[in-house]
Amino acid sequence: MLPLQFTTHPHPPSSSSLHITNPNSCSFCPTPRSLFNTCINSRHHRLLRRNAGVIAVRIFAMSGNSSSAFKMNLNEYLVTLDKPLGIRFALTVDGKIIVHSLTKGGNAERSRIIMVGDTLKKAGDSSQNSLVEIKDVGDTKKVLKEQTSSFSLILERPTSPFPIQLLHTMNDHEIFFNIGRVPMVTWNKTLLASNFQASSESSGNSGFLMFNSKFLKSKGSTLLVNQNEHAITHGERKFFTEHMPQLVCIFTEEVCGDGDWSHGSFPIEEYIQALNRSKDEMYYSHSLGLRYSKITEQIYVGSCIQTEDDVETLSKVEGITAVLNFQNGTEAENWGIDVKSINDSCQRNNILMINYPIRDGDSYDMRKKLPFCVGLLLRLLRKNLRVFVTCTSGFDRSPACVIAYLHWMTDVSLHAAYTWVTGMHTCRPDRPAIAWATWDLIAMVERGKHDGPPTHAVTFVWNGHEGEDVTLVGDFTGNWKEPLRVMHQGGSRHEVEVKLPQGKYYYKFVVNGQWKHSTASPAERDDSGNVNNIIVIGETASVRPFVLHQQKDANVVKVIERLLNEKERFMLAKAARCIAFSVCPIRLAPK
Repeated sequence: MLPLQFTTHPHPPSSSSLHITNPNSCSFCPTPRSLFNTCINSRHHRLLRRNAGVIAVRIFAMSGNSSSAFKMNLNEYLVTLDKPLGIRFALTVDGKIIVHSLTKGGNAERSRIIMVGDTLKKAGDSSQNSLVEIKDVGDTKKVLKEQTSSFSLILERPTSPFPIQLLHTMNDHEIFFNIGRVPMVTWNKTLLASNFQASSESSGNSGFLMFNSKFLKSKGSTLLVNQNEHAITHGERKFFTEHMPQLVCIFTEEVCGDGDWSHGSFPIEEYIQALNRSKDEMYYSHSLGLRYSKITEQIYVGSCIQTEDDVETLSKVEGITAVLNFQNGTEAENWGIDVKSINDSCQRNNILMINYPIRDGDSYDMRKKLPFCVGLLLRLLRKNLRVFVTCTSGFDRSPACVIAYLHWMTDVSLHAAYTWVTGMHTCRPDRPAIAWATWDLIAMVERGKHDGPPTHAVTFVWNGHEGEDVTLVGDFTGNWKEPLRVMHQGGSRHEVEVKLPQGKYYYKFVVNGQWKHSTASPAERDDSGNVNNIIVIGETASVRPFVLHQQKDANVVKVIERLLNEKERFMLAKAARCIAFSVCPIRLAPK
């Protein structure tokens, strides 16, 4: 395949750099989604000191993109506490050591950082650079015995909410092996965490019996729960099948301090309600690796490329010849992605890499940059390349680009394109951002004013006093002659919703018979000296998208998604292709 050279005219936006390289000079800057939902500042180290009673709590917290020796992923954090820690740990069936509960009023709870369900990754004295990787219960107990006044822990926040409410339903006798009521017998020595030796007086194949699962490796714990033939339990199998919890044992440091244990200082009922509200949420798990789906014969969409094997898979298995990536380099560093190895692998596999970062979770940034992204995708497809469109999670930015391409370039409705892509690939892209960008494109052809049905719903707000008689007049009310009643919403707030086409409008409020303008919204003085409020609905798409300064405005504007009429469809197709061919013309370059 011939290498391709991309040029832009005019230049891409200064607010975000476009990196386009051919397979002989590949630069890859993937950017993962930040799911680190604690109050830790991921850019700086913070030292907090709190004094309450006679216990001094020292907390040193930082996240994983630091350049220190304790490099961590984005969803990991380091915290330093005085002893006693006030943490009870638990061993899960898959071999992880998690925070089970916290002492009420203890150092861990008062840190307001550590949460039940966080996984312990490393522990020790960070001042001596002696953090130990935690692999099993034995490692945890060993480092907890260290004689230090303070103790450092690296913990990992789970990618989805931890079911704390289940811990409230458990009691000590349900964790059988923690209290030694039920033994476990095995003849498979590879399941044991400790190097047990058979008695010298034994003959034949020796077995091992234990009353605590801390002597098992993670594989042994899993076999115990699954009742595999290598792990035989004494007890009623039906009870194990239906009621055995996912925790195998719990343990604490030798001196854990006074106080009751709790799973958090919040009402459990509120936590359960919050979990129910988040049931349909999607959570990105970086540990699952590359996840992707085929949308069309030429378009694939998915999560970020993490390893050289991912590049090999895309190239050899799917025949990918170009990658359109909406991540940034900082996110790649946060997730510990080896950019150089991916670059080398792309060169070997002759894959064209294009990096055009879009801020994750920023609907406005997505809206402004989407026309440019769709233009890039169109040009790649026109060169008969098979394109992998990617962002960190594959949930938002990358599928939004594919949906917009299908809507703008193949003349299908936004609803049909959205349904098709979300049906083929698990994702939840920003649908309103696509609708906003659609009207911005049409406005580019219409020079900023839409001559057609409404495109946006505007809630005009007047903040006055209760009991006022308020109406709204403007360019959109029969040329200021047909006032609209503004309804009182409680307190000083009055509202009225008006559906308007994209454009620029002047308006004013009539309060108790007096014409007034709102000081909470933008205003201009006309040639006669009158001050009127002004609102600009929508923006115009550009080959050089930039973020406009947003003036303070009490009004609320929402986009209207509807079927386009024939004229609008024609203007949309024209505008999208104008962007594509003016932003990113492609020509073959010499080898």
